[in-house]
Amino acid sequence: MTTTKTLNKGDLRQFTGSETWWRHGLVRDVVFTDGAKYVADAGGAYWLLDAIAFAQRGDKAVAAAEFQVWKLTVKADRTGTLVCEDGNCNAVYTQALDYTDFPLEEISLYFTDKTILLPSEY
Repeated sequence: MTTTKTLNKGDLRQFTGSETWWRHGLVRDVVFTDGAKYVADAGGAYWLLDAIAFAQRGDKAVAAAEFQVWKLTVKADRTGTLVCEDGNCNAVYTQALDYTDFPLEEISLYFTDKTILLPSEY
């Protein structure tokens, strides 16, 4: 099944807080905001929320960072890189993506207090 990706950067500016916190389906102590849910829905990127949530359990360096900046970069050839920084621009996790259909060239998400959110929602 192919879905149309409708995400664009302009849409993300509308998120300045969250009325609802959505619980991650598998990592139950992780929640995400309306803005992060919008990215997952409109960008077909629940895999991105999963990567952030799973890293909290599976990577000690990630879990040790109280404030995390997650940056996804997509190249023209549809490969990508997902990097987690500790809030002081120190990379604590990097994942190469052989393929991604994420519609934007780049996006950043924050993770703090067990919550995934857009920078504008912080």
